[in-house]
Amino acid sequence: MLMAKIALIVGSVRRDRQGIKVARWMEDKLKGRNHTVYFIDPIEINLPLLDRMYKEMTKPAETLISLHEKIKSAEGYMPITPEYNHSTSAAMKNTLDYFLEEYYFKPSAIVSYSPGGFGGINAAQQMRLIFAELGAPSIPSSFPISRVHEVFDNNGKLIDERYEMRVKRFIEEFEWFIEALKNQRETKGTPY
Repeated sequence: MLMAKIALIVGSVRRDRQGIKVARWMEDKLKGRNHTVYFIDPIEINLPLLDRMYKEMTKPAETLISLHEKIKSAEGYMPITPEYNHSTSAAMKNTLDYFLEEYYFKPSAIVSYSPGGFGGINAAQQMRLIFAELGAPSIPSSFPISRVHEVFDNNGKLIDERYEMRVKRFIEEFEWFIEALKNQRETKGTPY
């Protein structure tokens, strides 16, 4: 069984954020499959708005050094994104933009959510563009969660069992791409 290092990136910093429930549930699913999960929460790391990328800094803060190590050593990325105005959140974009080469040739698996019926699919499509530019192409499937406030209870426990059936296939697909790209990096290196 593949054991990978996965950076799970929370996209919401709102006071009553529903995404933290999604993120903790996904974290449990990944850990249950023996993956190491770097849980990246913008509230905990409290990054300022981007002024300089990590590679341009002479003396980065300790929290940024730690974040850099997680992003660099991860073999795959799982953003948990809300949908704000048909796109991802500013907090997600700000967290991602501190780095570039660290993401190269590693896959991303996009999880989106919203209170409405479409599950944040507009944000997921924006994330595909962002991760393509970062060099971490997204896997073909995404994992939208509609009416997120009805899918989890107040304690973050899954209520809607349909998601339980879907998550296994989604993670298996992600694992396939992690392993495929890891093998290519190890045997052929990267083009640059």
